[in-house]
Amino acid sequence: MRRREMLAVLAGATVPWPLVLLGQSLESVRNIGVLMGLAESDPEVAPRVAIFKQALQELGWTEGSNVRIHYRWAVDADRMRTVAKELVALQPGVIVASSGFVVDALLRETRTTPIVFVSAADPVGDGFVTSLGRPGGNATGFANNLSSIGGKWIELLKEIAPATTNFAVMFDPETAPGGGSFFLRPLEAAAASLAVTLTPTPVRDPAQIESALAGLGREPGGGLVVMPDHFTSAYRGLIVEMAARYRVPAIYPSRYFATGGGLMSYGADLLELYRRVPSYVDRILKGAKPADLPVQSPDKIELVINLSVAKALGLTVPRIMLARAHEVIE
Repeated sequence: MRRREMLAVLAGATVPWPLVLLGQSLESVRNIGVLMGLAESDPEVAPRVAIFKQALQELGWTEGSNVRIHYRWAVDADRMRTVAKELVALQPGVIVASSGFVVDALLRETRTTPIVFVSAADPVGDGFVTSLGRPGGNATGFANNLSSIGGKWIELLKEIAPATTNFAVMFDPETAPGGGSFFLRPLEAAAASLAVTLTPTPVRDPAQIESALAGLGREPGGGLVVMPDHFTSAYRGLIVEMAARYRVPAIYPSRYFATGGGLMSYGADLLELYRRVPSYVDRILKGAKPADLPVQSPDKIELVINLSVAKALGLTVPRIMLARAHEVIE
């Protein structure tokens, strides 16, 4: 009896004990999904990932230690649906979505997995949340723009290019907030106050981008306002290139347009939003519900001016405008 009892004790000590420890270790590692509406090779990906991971680490979440991050990238709609389904199937504790286009794809796959968006311009109008204060569903996050910015785009472009009288507004109706209406209303009000013409210019493929800018360049007084949406972001290189080719002064919604050769940009600091997103990821992983976390607005709206592009277009940037700029690219 004593020998059988000893064998039983040894068996209990040597088999279940390591398995229990292994189970505890696996349970302590949390899974996070990150879905970006960019190509993996896009130069914007690396700085966003770096800031996101650093902010997570400052909150106690270290990749490879207590958290595993699953990244996915997609530009076209078919690929976006595929990777959205993949991430949801992994059953992560939370998924970070880079934009409204990405949120829409994820919400088609799940109404339970928590989603934190980085830059949805109109989350209420697009149906992602019930209200900004009480989202009410499985998504919350950060709004990357305020509708009032639309009016500021026209004012700033008119200031740097005073001869501009006809403003084309480029957007993709399939991916722009509210199909374009979210920003068109304040743009129309600003155009009326400045007595200039506003021409909505929907584009759905690269050929339409070139056609629109070629036409704008043929007419005197033409200028371009680019809305923030998935399509204009994905084809930003082509838009900037065509604006330069046809000598069209343009204002863009994000800094990376200006650093990529655009005349100027005015919009939310996206890297700052990636720095703030982990605060919500942390709270959700610790038990908070997206429904109870209010959507936050950007803290910083930045004006970036590319002086070399201004000179190439024959524009003189007013000193007062240079003084207001957050960044001036020589």
